[in-house]
Amino acid sequence: METKDRPDLTFDNQQGERKFCSFLKSLPEKSENTIRLFERNCGEYYSVHGDDAIYISQTVYKTSSIIKYLGGDVKNGIPSCTLSRLNLETFLRDSLLNKQMKIEIWGQESRKNNGWKLIKRASPGNIQELEDIMFSNVDVATSPMVLSIKLKIVEDQKIVGIAFADTTVQELGVSEFVDNDLYTNFESLIIQLGVKECIIESRKDYETSKLMDVLNRCDTVITESKRSDFATNDIEQDLNRLLGENVSVASLPEYEMKNAMAACACIINYLSLMSDESNFGHYTLRNHDLSQFMRLDSSALKALNLMPGPQDGPNKTTSLFGLLNKCLTSQGSRLLRQWLKQPLMSIKEIEQRLSLVEIFVNDTEIRQSIREDHLKSTPDLHRIAKRFQRGSATLQDVIRVYQVLTKLPELINLLESFNTMNDALKETIEEVYLIKLREHNIQLEKLKEMVETTVDFEAADHHHYTVKADFDDTLKDIQERINEIVEEMNQEHQIVGKKLDMDTEKKLHLEKQNSYGYCFRMSRNDASCLRGQSQYIELATLRNGVYFTTIKLRELSSSFSNLKETYEKAQSSLVKEIIAIAASYCPTLETLNGLLAHLDVIISYAYVATHAPKSYVRPKIDEKGEGRFLLKNSRHPCLEVQDDVSFISNNVELIKDQSELLIITGPNMGGKSTYIRQIGVIALMAQVGCFVPCSEASICIFDCILARVGAGDSQLKGVSTFMAEMLETATILKTATMNSLIIIDELGRGTSTYDGFGLAWAISEYIATNIRCFCLVATHFHELTVLSDNISYVRNLHVTACVDQNLTGVRDITLLYKVNEGVCDESFGINVAELANFPETVVKLARRKANELEDFSKTDQEVKKQCSRQEIKEGDMIIEDFLKEIAQTPNTELMDYNSMLNHVQKIKEKYETKFQNNPWCRDVVEGF
Repeated sequence: METKDRPDLTFDNQQGERKFCSFLKSLPEKSENTIRLFERNCGEYYSVHGDDAIYISQTVYKTSSIIKYLGGDVKNGIPSCTLSRLNLETFLRDSLLNKQMKIEIWGQESRKNNGWKLIKRASPGNIQELEDIMFSNVDVATSPMVLSIKLKIVEDQKIVGIAFADTTVQELGVSEFVDNDLYTNFESLIIQLGVKECIIESRKDYETSKLMDVLNRCDTVITESKRSDFATNDIEQDLNRLLGENVSVASLPEYEMKNAMAACACIINYLSLMSDESNFGHYTLRNHDLSQFMRLDSSALKALNLMPGPQDGPNKTTSLFGLLNKCLTSQGSRLLRQWLKQPLMSIKEIEQRLSLVEIFVNDTEIRQSIREDHLKSTPDLHRIAKRFQRGSATLQDVIRVYQVLTKLPELINLLESFNTMNDALKETIEEVYLIKLREHNIQLEKLKEMVETTVDFEAADHHHYTVKADFDDTLKDIQERINEIVEEMNQEHQIVGKKLDMDTEKKLHLEKQNSYGYCFRMSRNDASCLRGQSQYIELATLRNGVYFTTIKLRELSSSFSNLKETYEKAQSSLVKEIIAIAASYCPTLETLNGLLAHLDVIISYAYVATHAPKSYVRPKIDEKGEGRFLLKNSRHPCLEVQDDVSFISNNVELIKDQSELLIITGPNMGGKSTYIRQIGVIALMAQVGCFVPCSEASICIFDCILARVGAGDSQLKGVSTFMAEMLETATILKTATMNSLIIIDELGRGTSTYDGFGLAWAISEYIATNIRCFCLVATHFHELTVLSDNISYVRNLHVTACVDQNLTGVRDITLLYKVNEGVCDESFGINVAELANFPETVVKLARRKANELEDFSKTDQEVKKQCSRQEIKEGDMIIEDFLKEIAQTPNTELMDYNSMLNHVQKIKEKYETKFQNNPWCRDVVEGF
C-alpha cells in the first residue's frame, strides 16, 4: 500500500494503459463544476484525469510538476495525477462544503476486463455516499441541506411548494406559501435553511429563470430534474416507510400541501432514500413556518457579514459566526450556524435564551467547568447514532457514548449548583436543561450498566477495544493463554538482556511492530553486539534503531497473533449484540445530542459576552410594541476585536413617529457604513438570544432585515452594478413591512448624479411615507437631508471630521468616527484622496475643478437655508400660478418660437413684482 502523499499511478502493461485512455475518451461530457475520481487498489488511492487533473494540481498540490501524461507526451497524452486517501478527504470536504462542486467516483468492475462503472456520487446537498470518507478523521462541521421546489401559478398567484432534507440528522421538511413576483419569501427560506443545493423542474420559462436568479444570489447549486420526478403516486407509501409505523402520513396536515408533497417525492427520489433500509422509521417530517423566524435576504447576509467567506482567510472574527463560535462540539457549531440564519420572532423564546446566557455570564466557575470538563470531550452523538443505525458502528463508538453517560450526573450537579436569588432564572435552567437531563440519565442507565459489564476498559486505555474475558468462558480460556504467552515473551526479554548484557528497561526494548509482530529493538550504536551471533535474527534497520528477534520470540509472537485473532472471532457475535443493544438507544442519544448542542451555543454566547474588549449587555425587549430601538454606546462586535482597533461607540435612537428614518452624511471612511451595519448586527444578535455590544440596549422585534449595501455586479450574468442595486432595492420595497429594518448604503451612486439623487429621494420618501419602518440611509447626496423638512420623523445625522489647515495652506482631515445630530454640508472626497497618496498634481486639479463647480451655481439646499418655510410655501404657489397661466395659453400650436417666447415674457412681467418680493421665487426665476 502506498503511504506517500502522491501515490504512483501504475498499470499492469502498456495495453492496460491504452485501454484506460480509450475508456476516458469515451466517457460522456460532465458539467463544468463536476470532478471525476477513479478508485485504485480498493480505495488505497485515487486517480484524476484531463482538466480535472490540472485543477487538482493547482488547488491541492499548487504545482503542475506532478502531472503525468498517459498514452503519449505533453501534446498528445491525457494529463493525470493521484490523490492519497488523506488528501482525498480534505479535497472532498473543501469541494463539496465550500466550493459547491459535484463529485463522481468510478470503480473497477473487475481487473480482468478492466471495466469501470460509476459507484458513488455526491453534490453539496447530498453527501450521503461520501460521508464516511469525508468525516473519517474530523467531525461534521455543517449540515448539507438539499431542497426541491414545485411552482404552481393559479390566477396570477404564485404557489410555492418546497421540500428539504438534511441527511445528517435524517429530517424531511415541507412548506407551502404564496410568493410575490420577486420570490422574496422563497429567498428568505433558502437563507433560513442554509440550502446548499436546489432541485428545480427543468423548464425554460420566465418564472423558472427568476427562481434560478434567486438561487444564484444565494450561492446555491442548481440541479435540474424531469417533471416525472415530481409525481406523487407513491409519496404516501414512501413517507410511511421513512417515518415509521407509528405515523400515518395521510392524517398529517402536511399531506394536504400538494405542491410540497410533489417536491417531497422529487427529493426522496434524488437522494435514493428508499434504497437504504437503514432510513426506514428513522426520518422525521416537519412543517417549516416562515413566520416564526426573522426573514433575511442574500444582501442582508452579506451586508451583516453573517457567515465567513473565502476572503476572510484565517481571521475568523471578521464574520459574526466566527466571532460567536466558541463552541467546543461540532453539533454546537452546527446549531449556532442554524440559529444565526433563523433569528426568533417570539419574545418568550428570545427572553428564555437571554436568561440562560445571563446565568452563565454571571457564574464564571460553572461556565468554565462545563466547557473544560464536559463539552470539550463530548463527541458528536448524532454521528455515532447514525453509525449504529447503519450497522457500521464499532465497540469504540459504544465506549465513546459511555464516556458521555458517565459524566451526565456531574453535569446535572453543576447545573443544580447554580446559585441565584432570581427564581425566574432557576425555573428557566430547570425547564430547559435539568428536567430533560435527569430523564436522559435515567433512560440511559441500563446502557451504562451493560457497557460496564461487558467492555474491557483496561484494554481500551491502550486503544484495544474488546469484550471482558470474564464475560464469556471461551473468551476467558483464550485470554488466559494470551496472558501466559505475554509472560513468556517477558521472560525471553529478560534472558536476551542478560546474554547481551543490555539494560531491558533503557536499552533493549520489547515492542510490537506492525510488520514483524513482537520483536526487540536497540539503538544502532548498540547493535554491534549482535554481530557473529546466529541466534539473533535481524529484521530491519530504521532511523529509530535495529529490530531483531529470536526463534522463540518469533514463535511466541505468532502464537499471540493467532490467539488474538481467535479472540476477535469469538467475541464478534458478542460485540454485535452489544452494538445492537446500544443502537436501540439512538432516539434518546439524538435528543441528548441536541440538548448538549443547545448548552454549548448558550455557553459560547456567554463566553463571547464576557471576553469582549468591553462586556456585552442583556438587551431589553420591547414587549409592549411601543416601537423603540435604543442603543447606548453601541459598537460593531467584529470590528472591536480586530488588532490595533480602538472602537468609537455611538448611540442609536429609532422611535416611532419621532425618528423612523435616519439620513447619515459625512466623509468617506468616516464610519457611516459601520454605523448602519452595526445596528443591523445588534438587532440580529438580540433576536438570536445573544447579549449585545452596548452599555444599554432596548430592542424592538423586527420581522426582517433588508439591506442594500456595496457595489456588487456580475458581468458574467449580465447584471451591472446599477442593475444589481435596483434589483435589491426593488426587493426591499416589495418585502418591507412597518416592522422591518432597512439598511441602505450609498443608494443611486451607480448612475448619473441627477438620476441617482432622484432615485435616492424617491425611494427614501416612499419608505418614510408608505412603509413607515425603521430605515438607515448613508449617503453623499447632501440634498437628501432636506427630506427632514418635509417629513417630521426623518432625522439627519452626520459622522464628524476635524479639518485644519497646515503650514502650506492645505486642509488636513482627521476622522473622529462619532455620529452627531445634524447635516454634514461638506464633502471630503479630495481629502480622502490625499490620504490615499494621490499625486499632488491630481489633487490640485481636483480642488480647482471642484471650486469651479461649487461657484457655478448654488444648490437648492443652500437657497432653502436662506428662506423660511412660509416663504418657500408662498413661492411655490406663485410659481405654480405662473406655470398654469402659461399652460392655459390658447392656440399654442399656431404660434412660432418667437411668438411663444414673447407671450411667456409678457406673463413673466405680470408676475415680476411677486417674484421680486419673494426670495425663493427670486432665486428660481433667475434660471429663466
